[in-house]
Parts: sequence; structure tokens; C-alpha cells
Amino acid sequence: MNVKNMSIRQLVLAALFLALGILMPFLTAQNPSLGNKLLPMHIPVLLCGFICGWQYGLIVGLILPVFRSMLFGMPPMFPHAIAMSFELATYGCITGLMHKLLPKRNAFVYVSLITSMICGRIVWGIVSFFLYRLDNTAFTWEIFMTGAFINAIPGIVVQIIIIPIIIVALARAKLLESVNWNEHKIFVTQTL
Repeated sequence: MNVKNMSIRQLVLAALFLALGILMPFLTAQNPSLGNKLLPMHIPVLLCGFICGWQYGLIVGLILPVFRSMLFGMPPMFPHAIAMSFELATYGCITGLMHKLLPKRNAFVYVSLITSMICGRIVWGIVSFFLYRLDNTAFTWEIFMTGAFINAIPGIVVQIIIIPIIIVALARAKLLESVNWNEHKIFVTQTL
């Protein structure tokens, strides 16, 4: 596949991930607190970073929350969509960079994913701290821990289970750089 076709393919896939990020929160629209726990916008951005590369993951992550807020009013623009925009941009960028730089083995898919999730949450906390200060509201350690980790545990678990399975399936279908299948097969069998 030549460079031009590769760029078009990545652009189309990035647009697909953006569309999925806009639509997936409707799965939990009847229960907003469930959406805050399952984090449906995070999955397409993380996948975009792995599949399309860090540049596309960064851009889709940066645009998605703000665009969705403009279209549907959710998440609220200030401070949530803005802080989430930086968080998701970090997810897309870090997963793409680490997936490109690390060996193509199943353990490194998890390393890329978990590292990006930690970095994204730290970025969310830093940005939220400054945004809350603009509104003369305290952003405490408890708010950070609750928003970044405690409430997000179900979504974190879903992401850690689903995303590596999707990445490995795409690699097995030769739609993504290959992964060591024997090692992954044993790992997936043990985790399921």
C-alpha cells in the first residue's frame, strides 16, 4: 500500500472513530451516571491511537468532547468538555506513540493502553485544576481521585478487556502490525 492510500485510509478511519465517539454515549444516554462510569467516548479515541497513529489519535481526542458538547450539550463545555479534550488527546497520542515504538507483542498493547490511561488522567487533573480556578472553585485531591479513578473503574475495566482484544483481532486479520499470537492466545485464555 502506498503512502497516499495509507493516508486516506487513516483519515477515513479517524473520521469513523470520531463518529463512534459522538454516537457511543447515546448507549448510556438514559442513565448519565452510567455514562460517567463506562466512559464510552474513550474507547474510540484509544483505538484511533493504536490503529491510525498518534497524530490522528491526538486530533480525534482533542476534537471529540468539544464537538459533542457543541452538538448535544453533553458533556458541558466548561469545564468538563475542555478538560476531557486534553485527556482524550493524551490518550490518542500516547497509545499511538507507544504502539509505534514498543515491540509488537501482546504485553506491550497493555503497557501502551495503561500508560496512556494514567497519563491522560494526570493531564485531565492538571487542566481541571486550572479550569476550576478560573471559575473560583476548588479542585481538590478528592475530586481528582473520584473523577479520574474511583467513578471510572467500570470503564477502565471495560477498556482493559475490550481494546487489546480488538487490537489483536485486527493484527491477526493482518489489518494492523502483527502481534505474537501464541503468547496472546495463552494470555486471553487465562484472562477469560
